[in-house]
Amino acid sequence: MVLWWIGNAILLLVILPVVIALLNRVLAALERIRAASDNILAGGGALVGELECVPEGLATTDATVGAISVGAVRYAGSVAKLLG
Repeated sequence: MVLWWIGNAILLLVILPVVIALLNRVLAALERIRAASDNILAGGGALVGELECVPEGLATTDATVGAISVGAVRYAGSVAKLLG
């Protein structure tokens, strides 16, 4: 029975403070991660407002690429006739 009380005392005086210290470190890291994820979420929300004009820009780019490709095909055909 005395060994049982010695074991309990060691548990309370040594092991429990170590476990509490480790838990404190884990919780501190968790709080830092939570703060970083909140910053990422806020930045992503701000970025969404900047991306509203992207579909119009892509439509303009598609039209420009289509017009350029027609000219490029005509140019390549002319060069082929000259070289060939």
